[in-house]
Amino acid sequence: MANTTSAKKATRKIARRTAVNKSRRTRMRNSVRLVELAIEKGDRAAALDAFKHAEPELMRAAQRSIVHRNNASRKVSRLAHQIAKLAK
Repeated sequence: MANTTSAKKATRKIARRTAVNKSRRTRMRNSVRLVELAIEKGDRAAALDAFKHAEPELMRAAQRSIVHRNNASRKVSRLAHQIAKLAK
């Protein structure tokens, strides 16, 4: 348990940041899940529409260090590739 005043404050700040980051991570994952579901169904139009919302969510999460930027870029690339495969 934190003893000093500054350590107690740091604990409070960490708890607030954790709550915010958890919310952002959930939004990101949900948006990616929608794209994956559309791809699974084979619905290219729905996948493209969901991808338009998911890509900014992923990049925003990367900017805010919720996920690593390479991880976000890789995810965007793979989703785009899967959507492109639906056109064939």
